Amino acid sequence: MMKKYLGLLLVTWGLSVSAQETIPLKLQDALDGALKNNKELVIAKLEEEGSAAKFNQTNAVFLPQINVSYTAFTSNNPLNAFGFKLQQQGITQSDFDPSRLNNPSATPNFMAKAELNQPLINLDMIYARNAAREQIHVYSYKTKRTKEYIIYEVQKAYAQLQLAHEAVKVLNEALQTSNSIYLSTNNRFEKGLLQKSDVLQVQVQVAATESKLSEAKSNVKNASDYLSLLMGQKTGIVYAADSISKVSTNPTKELQLPDGRADFQAMQAAIKAQDLMIESGKMAYMPKFNAFANYLINDKSAFGFGSNSYLLGAQFSWTIFSGTSAKYKVSEYRVGRSKLEQQLTYQKEQSQLELDKTNRQLNDASFATIQYETAVSQASEALRILKNRFEQGLVSSNDLLQAQSSLSQQKLMRAQAIFQYNTTISYLQFLTSTSEK
Repeated sequence: MMKKYLGLLLVTWGLSVSAQETIPLKLQDALDGALKNNKELVIAKLEEEGSAAKFNQTNAVFLPQINVSYTAFTSNNPLNAFGFKLQQQGITQSDFDPSRLNNPSATPNFMAKAELNQPLINLDMIYARNAAREQIHVYSYKTKRTKEYIIYEVQKAYAQLQLAHEAVKVLNEALQTSNSIYLSTNNRFEKGLLQKSDVLQVQVQVAATESKLSEAKSNVKNASDYLSLLMGQKTGIVYAADSISKVSTNPTKELQLPDGRADFQAMQAAIKAQDLMIESGKMAYMPKFNAFANYLINDKSAFGFGSNSYLLGAQFSWTIFSGTSAKYKVSEYRVGRSKLEQQLTYQKEQSQLELDKTNRQLNDASFATIQYETAVSQASEALRILKNRFEQGLVSSNDLLQAQSSLSQQKLMRAQAIFQYNTTISYLQFLTSTSEK
């Protein structure tokens, strides 16, 4: 009798709900969570903010630099000692005594100084500033492409979760059927109608199905953990997904890649930035014009403000020759630009190859879903017929097990085909997405 109830226990175990509670999750909720909390997207946004901060540093091209200092001196050097007194506006007749000029005592000076440097015309820095502005666009497009990638990854991960749940469902049904076959086979064996080998064969099938079911449940947890990672949540939560089915969207077959794709635009913005740096290098040969001023207060006593003076000026400077550094810096920028152009061309070629491949995969996946739908229907009918014949003793348990195994296999393959179809559409959307600034 223990053997008779063993099958019932196996059915109960196979259909029991995991002790770990599952949380329902919709695809849109997963997308919203990922777009809000995904770490890759957060990092991309921080990089974009960093590029904006670097651009703001170039405000120094137009804004003045102001420095304030307070310095204390003491010296018995004849030149310094006399100069301190001049700055303090404290020269007297006796200070021109040769003995005092040549051998002065220690003379203190306390100087408060305010300096201002005002950039006026620095063409090389203006072009460099414009290049920094283009870098903001580079990182902005990078953020958009990262967002598109996260959307694709969430869609794929959710489809994997659906596939894993479908596998658990199919294998639970298979286990239930196998246990039912076991009960019938064992009952006939006890009546002497079947051999022990028939019972053992069914037990092997039950054990194999249990093993696959355990693996499928682990796949549910793995898919849930990956979704948690994408959504920026803690792992260990098991999600329940909607039943797997073909997406209702009728995909438009795209034959050419759009030039407006975010990663392409990021490369184009980087090339434009290199063009501006080339111009910046050329402008290094041009003259510069800047203004400066300072205001000084000198006194022989600390924190005294007895004497004040100012200096105003403008400087026109022109570096005629700086070795070959300016020349080869421009050459370096040109090489960098050529490299970016080649990378963009190669990236487009790779993406076009992926697009062509994905279009073919979509056709294959669409055909496969139709074929496996038919195969499941045929396998279900075959199993139903064999069950009736088995109950009449016209077929062996081995034939019934093979039919049941075939049905489970076809159901799993159908689910896999739907998964492939759905994820291929998601990838096609990722390959052909466009972005605007």
